[in-house]
Amino acid sequence: MTFVGTPRPRPRWYHAHTDLEDFAIVSYRVDADALARHLPEGFAPTETTFGDGPGALVSAVAFRDRDFHFRFLPQVAIDCGQINYRAYVTAYGQAGVWFFGTRLDHPVVAIPQHLWGMPWRRDHIRIEADWLSTPAHWRLSSTDARCEAAELPRPPAPLDGFPDDSHWLERLTHPTQGWYRRRDGRVGVYSIWHPVMRPRHLEVGFARFPFFERLGLITPDTPPHSVLAQARIPFDIHTPPHRFHPEP
Repeated sequence: MTFVGTPRPRPRWYHAHTDLEDFAIVSYRVDADALARHLPEGFAPTETTFGDGPGALVSAVAFRDRDFHFRFLPQVAIDCGQINYRAYVTAYGQAGVWFFGTRLDHPVVAIPQHLWGMPWRRDHIRIEADWLSTPAHWRLSSTDARCEAAELPRPPAPLDGFPDDSHWLERLTHPTQGWYRRRDGRVGVYSIWHPVMRPRHLEVGFARFPFFERLGLITPDTPPHSVLAQARIPFDIHTPPHRFHPEP
């Protein structure tokens, strides 16, 4: 089986678009029951069988937005760092990700935070990468996160918990639906689209993500499950998000 991605929904005038640069998905294996305690009714962790037993996965997804803009206002674009904290879940049987929160290094964070009730906050974020060196290097530093990683000589085969590349590509790199807890306590939902990623496999030299530590999902010395990185990829963001109404 070869994962070929998903059809691209027709871009609308009110959608947003950005190129994500120096993009990396730093994933951690966590206890599924511990993760389930943070999810609303009807949501469940997507459980995975790893080499030494069952579990679930969460990821810190860090990148630099390049030329983020709403399609109706292309002349107003921003560049900034961003970190998304997410878990892989099903919502009433539909696969996607639960967003615990987002950190953005730009004042525009006020729009998703106050207009749409999303769990976004301002942070100082610095992301650097050298894709031409051997091995390639990627580095993240922020007020509340730090990670340094270098490219592996060859991809792991297979990635722990997945029978082949298509399965982890679909699960870890291509969730198009996301849910989050709104400021009013209700659940919100939004969707994105991007082409199939062609990520490079990195290995962590150092990583700390206190966000997940405070949730009780990892400890300071928990090693990442994987780091998948790509120099650049375009994203459509189907703004605005809306309240989630599960199918009857």
